[in-house]
Amino acid sequence: MLVASQLVFERYFEPVFLPVDFQLENGELLLVTGANGCGKTTLIRVLAGILHPTSGAIDNRFGAMAYVGHYLGIKDDLSVQENLRFMRDFLGLSSRSCTDVIEQVGLTRVAEQQARTLSAGQRKRCALARLLVSESPLWLLDEPYSNLDVEGVELVDDILRGHLETGGACVLATHGAHRPDWDQTNNFHLISGAAA
Repeated sequence: MLVASQLVFERYFEPVFLPVDFQLENGELLLVTGANGCGKTTLIRVLAGILHPTSGAIDNRFGAMAYVGHYLGIKDDLSVQENLRFMRDFLGLSSRSCTDVIEQVGLTRVAEQQARTLSAGQRKRCALARLLVSESPLWLLDEPYSNLDVEGVELVDDILRGHLETGGACVLATHGAHRPDWDQTNNFHLISGAAA
């Protein structure tokens, strides 16, 4: 369970978003939407522990979390295979085959290429592949659909659906052009326009 209570983050003594309250359980998705600059990324970074809230509290009973943000955390001088192997071994939680994960995210053809040679969409797929070797119950995703083609958008929906169906949870920020296509189910919550 992830609980946010009266969460506030200020920049230059001004709140970036209004106080946020939510409770996220296993199998649930929290979708954070709104216009550019409304505080979506800031909220995700606060939840990830990258930024510290000005006030309020976060209680993360899920424990381990996986974060994919605007900065993808990919080593340009390593291949796709090497990037994924490094992350899997660093976390030490998964026995999944990197080759299988690379195939699942559609990067088999470029698996041995240095990350610096990949397109923006391929780089995003490489970053998303880390989720599949993280074994983390909580995913924090900031604009996971950006730079992806139609197949890439479907990939995000597929891996997200699989994560939720196996008891995982996710906070996903998006400006709204793309969003999960099953948002009318009981496991879906929405925070819209996080800005003050």
